Amino acid sequence: MAKKQTKTIRIQWVRSGIGFPKKQKLVLRGLGFRKLQQVVERPDDDSIRGMIFKVSHLVRIVE
Repeated sequence: MAKKQTKTIRIQWVRSGIGFPKKQKLVLRGLGFRKLQQVVERPDDDSIRGMIFKVSHLVRIVE
């Protein structure tokens, strides 16, 4: 059986989480961010899109 192609999305952390609720900081960690300006690649599914929506003011999607 052929391996299923999954789309991915690249996300960059552009703004510090200082001064924002702890839940939003935990979402950043859940997305895999460790350092500011880091770019991570995640599968493009509904759960990841929901996490991005929660911290959209702190991250951006890189094309």
